[in-house]
Amino acid sequence: MLELTQEFTQSLFDTYKATPKFGAVENAVTKNGLLNSLENRASHAANLPVFSIDLTNDPVSNQKQSGRCWMFAALNTFRHKILTEFKLENFELSQAYTFFWDKYEKSNWFLEQIIGTSDLELGDRKLKFLLDVPQQDGGQWDMVVALFQKYGVVPKAIYPESISSSASRELNQYLNKLLRQDAQILRELIKTGGDVAAKKAELLQEVFNYLSMTLGLPPQAFEFEYRDKDNAFHKLSHVTPQAFYDQFVNLNLDDYVSVINAPTADKPYNQSYTVEFLGNVVGARDVKHLNVDMERFKQLAIEQLQAGETVWFGCDVGQESNRKDGLLTLDAYDFSAMDIAFTQDKASRLDYSESLMTHAMVLTGVDLDDTGYPLKWKVENSWGDAVGKKGYFTASDAWMDEYTYQIVIRKDFLNDVELTAYDAQPISLLPWDPMGALASR
Repeated sequence: MLELTQEFTQSLFDTYKATPKFGAVENAVTKNGLLNSLENRASHAANLPVFSIDLTNDPVSNQKQSGRCWMFAALNTFRHKILTEFKLENFELSQAYTFFWDKYEKSNWFLEQIIGTSDLELGDRKLKFLLDVPQQDGGQWDMVVALFQKYGVVPKAIYPESISSSASRELNQYLNKLLRQDAQILRELIKTGGDVAAKKAELLQEVFNYLSMTLGLPPQAFEFEYRDKDNAFHKLSHVTPQAFYDQFVNLNLDDYVSVINAPTADKPYNQSYTVEFLGNVVGARDVKHLNVDMERFKQLAIEQLQAGETVWFGCDVGQESNRKDGLLTLDAYDFSAMDIAFTQDKASRLDYSESLMTHAMVLTGVDLDDTGYPLKWKVENSWGDAVGKKGYFTASDAWMDEYTYQIVIRKDFLNDVELTAYDAQPISLLPWDPMGALASR
């Protein structure tokens, strides 16, 4: 075991002082900050926002201070379709409406997991995993599908944003406080043989009341009037959210599957996976992923873009990204000035907790070379239009290789081997596996 003696530390001082460039970097970083000082200008020229396939330039949405990226990304894919088919502009679906039902369903999901693990001791790691974060803003593709299939969608004008949907920290703090208390109530009631179902219904009424008072009571039916780009007037009377989805979105979400790239030794390719405790709607389809190699992963995304359909995808957005200029590139910053090199590969970063999916966005374009190989990708974010190019980012193909983990693809793009693998009984991963990470940035 190495003891940090004064002699050892003095040798570090001496080595640092003997390297003149370290002093120059020190001056730059202490005055301007780390990334501003190391920004690589060449990455801008190499990733100009011009794409051979470019499906949309619609105005971007803004999730503000909430972790709803996965919802925004899904609703944005619907919005592109609605704007085109119904000749609308300046239209968004209500992210707050989906948010309300997700909080409600996640609360019920959590209480069901607490009941199902009532035989575990308080120190058990799985129970601790549940109690650490009873619910949060983030989610996965199959989770948002469950919400759309059960609750439909509504226009943003019908159920607008609230303070608690746009900035969700306080909402989450006290909802989780309430749910942990409910967990104790249910565990103690189970021990005494009490009426768990009746108590759980009572607790869910309290959760529903809390959500309605913080986010607003969601509509069960509504009237919607609009004029299209041709100035034609349209009116829908007493339409339900489910009927609005059927008329305006009209997609069979069972036709879409989650495809991942996880090149770790414990996850062979062409195999399906699920994650223990991962979900939000009791009774909905399981969260399920098909793991494929990265070349096939990108080929599937390209085929869907070529067919005119955007692609929901999940990535580790904070890795080597220039948020201000909207660049996701491996050479965004030059750490060689510090004599530092980051050499872990994608599998190692997953294994050693350096990376996982943190954010969901939409692929709306790709730049292909003459052979059809991708050079860079167009990304629609949900952080407003003040970042990137009016809210759009450019990701280099090399960055996509290293930090993209999930895409959502129509089943008909999969080959027979992949379809068979997806439909097979999935391997269940532990709750804390990185493929169970929720997009929440």
